[in-house]
Amino acid sequence: MDARRLQYLKALDIDVWRRREGAEPVVESVPIRAAVTIAAVAGETAANPDWTALESAVRGCTLCALSESRTQTVFGVGDRTAQWMVIGEAPGADEDREGEPFVGRAGQLLTSMLKAMGLEREQVFIANILKCRPPGNRDPKPEEVAHCMPYLKQQIELVNPRLILCVGRIAAQSLLETDTPIGKLRGQLHRLPGTERPVVVTYHPAYLLRSPGEKRKAWADLVFAMNTAEGLAPSA
Repeated sequence: MDARRLQYLKALDIDVWRRREGAEPVVESVPIRAAVTIAAVAGETAANPDWTALESAVRGCTLCALSESRTQTVFGVGDRTAQWMVIGEAPGADEDREGEPFVGRAGQLLTSMLKAMGLEREQVFIANILKCRPPGNRDPKPEEVAHCMPYLKQQIELVNPRLILCVGRIAAQSLLETDTPIGKLRGQLHRLPGTERPVVVTYHPAYLLRSPGEKRKAWADLVFAMNTAEGLAPSA
């Protein structure tokens, strides 16, 4: 394991290193195979009218009451031809103010998680189930999810990622159309309903900030995601 990855794992507060005589540090009890860095597709993508229309539709959406309380919609950010797509639950106060998903402390931790996998934030596409902030950061209502999900599914089709990393219980249950607890969704390869698109589930960075003892489990999820992606054919 190289020094840079050790640095990022320490940034995740996974401080469980041990040194064997004559060997480099390793993480105890986490089986790490050589993980491949999946770079974004080279070259600049020309403006896509489908993206333009979709972004305009999201910006002007008034399908539910969240449109009345939002500062702005939070469409998504990153490489629109990315091999990895990260999907969270909904914008928070910082995201509603800045118009970008995963900013603030949770966003910083997500960036560290991506870097631990050898990925820059700009190499992935990041979006949420909901495009507007629920008041008081409450859980999304089923009807809100139902209104927003078509936008997200169109984003998934446009990005055409190699793998989706779903962070958090609500995001995972909404995307996978299940009420299975996140503890049972972790550690398995799922498929986006109605497709063969692979999905891996882990904890939300905001939860990891509240429960730092779970960061080691999240790292195991990231290792599983990397190893899964390594064995997949590149997306067409």
